[in-house]
Amino acid sequence: MIPQDFIDQLLSRVDIVDVVDRYVPLKKAGQNYLACCPFHKEKSPSFTVSPSKQFYHCFGCGAHGSAIGFVMEYQGLNFVDAVRLLADSLGMPVPEERRGDPVKERAARERRLSLEEMLASAAAFYKQQLKSSALAVSYLKGRGVTGEIAARYALGFAPDARIDAVQPLATLFPDYQDERLVEAGLVIAGDDGKRYDRFRARVMFPIRNQRGSIIGFGGRILSKEKSTHAPKYLNSPETPLFEKGRELYGLYEARQAIREQNRVLVVEGYMDVVALAQFGVGYAVATLGTATTGEHVRKLLRHADQVYFCFDGDAAGRKAAWRALENSLPQLVDGKALHFLFLPQEHDPDSYIRAHGAEAFERLLLEESLPLSAYFVREMTARVDMSTPEGHADLIRQATPMLGQIGAPALGFLIRKRLAELTGIDLSEFERLTGVEKPVAQGRREYRLPKQASRVMATSSVRQLVKWLLMNPEWAMQVAVPDSLPFAGDMACLVALIDRVQASERVPTSARLEEAFRGTPYETQIDTVLQQALRDPAEMANPDELDLDMFRDGVRRLLESCDDELFRQLSQRGLEHLSDEEKRLMQELMRRMAARTVHRPSE
Repeated sequence: MIPQDFIDQLLSRVDIVDVVDRYVPLKKAGQNYLACCPFHKEKSPSFTVSPSKQFYHCFGCGAHGSAIGFVMEYQGLNFVDAVRLLADSLGMPVPEERRGDPVKERAARERRLSLEEMLASAAAFYKQQLKSSALAVSYLKGRGVTGEIAARYALGFAPDARIDAVQPLATLFPDYQDERLVEAGLVIAGDDGKRYDRFRARVMFPIRNQRGSIIGFGGRILSKEKSTHAPKYLNSPETPLFEKGRELYGLYEARQAIREQNRVLVVEGYMDVVALAQFGVGYAVATLGTATTGEHVRKLLRHADQVYFCFDGDAAGRKAAWRALENSLPQLVDGKALHFLFLPQEHDPDSYIRAHGAEAFERLLLEESLPLSAYFVREMTARVDMSTPEGHADLIRQATPMLGQIGAPALGFLIRKRLAELTGIDLSEFERLTGVEKPVAQGRREYRLPKQASRVMATSSVRQLVKWLLMNPEWAMQVAVPDSLPFAGDMACLVALIDRVQASERVPTSARLEEAFRGTPYETQIDTVLQQALRDPAEMANPDELDLDMFRDGVRRLLESCDDELFRQLSQRGLEHLSDEEKRLMQELMRRMAARTVHRPSE
């Protein structure tokens, strides 16, 4: 875990203009810099970089963020790797909050690097062997794979060898007894002490992580004559480098196409990915012999707004699709969409695109795929008898646990609304029966809200203040928030932002403020507000004194509204039913309300 204060130091030292300019040539345009967006195709520049806010935003596709966010998006890195890359460019050693032994952790990192080097050497060996294997070359040509695509995906061939013979990798690694060969998944150590290559007589598909390093392999057998029990496809085992539930085949190679299309296609096999790329559909990736996981979905949604799952139309394909939907629900984000396509039963993506061509395949993908919401509703209603009350009750029973997992508030509401319509139940009653409650985000202020339903504050008003504060963090120093008030939802987010700025030694930039809330309960709220705010180019301009006055007045009025509501709730309960702490809180509320009347008698 990288300490937050180091993230703040990094963002205070790095200049986002310099960072972006390394990858995308920028031109000065007034106070900001412009370029054609690197994340989607466009002819006129709509990609803006603000040196004052240390923020980038594209008015075309909505991409936005800090220097760290840009490196994550452009390079396809996770947060930690992006921080390390930026820190290395500044010569800043990255500290870590650790409980373990630093010496052991350093040794573990060095061992991981040595495993990566072994896998890279093996990939080069397999690639060289492909050139001398007529059988493997014939197989790939028969599947329509050109030399260009084979090189792009670094395809190779693992030669065959009897277990009791000299193993091909023994010619590459003189110390064939090195335990790291087993740890990397290249060699199997038998119970009898003998060692042999894991991959034999297979076309090899190197699996890369988001940095491009090879972390494992998939192998497709060419002949089963010698071993009828050998699996058609064989993956590397779980290793210190390779976790099937986290990695996606072809993601590294597909990054540019995914950025250009803002779309990623998930298929089931290595050859599907390669065949689609051969026909110009370069934004495909594949799961690695395992069901789609939540981590897969999170990673996919970081790369594109539109995620398409493509499955075979048979029973196994439909089962895999439903499993993907189940694991996707907690990862859903409003503004991003998942789709499901089922191919005719006689086809997989490889065979379909070879039979019908890329244009027909993409037309099928875009026109025939089902949005997650439609697929969810279709499957849930198909499982019950929708003509009877018993069927409606069973639908509610089955849907309830899944509805509670949906991470996108707006989409979850619309799905519940549709199911309520189909069952003929009033929406409020449907909500009660399913027990779906929106979780209250908890920030640094550990408050518990009173059990009585509180009056809903105007969300648009609060979000306007959140937007102003994100664009102008220094405004937090102009307001004071009492510690005694309970907050929830957008108001809790606003207060958390104010707290963060006021607790900082120096007022953070917009980018630093956003990064401070990465991974917190407020991350989605902040990102949503930023997306809405940055659609207007005027938001990147400097505000005037009138805007600041409106911000101060807006915060004051909202805090007063919170005072009034809390006082009303406590009063309704009666003084005799209040705890000592609640009585003290009520006295404080009365003092503040009295002071408000004295200072502003005309309001």
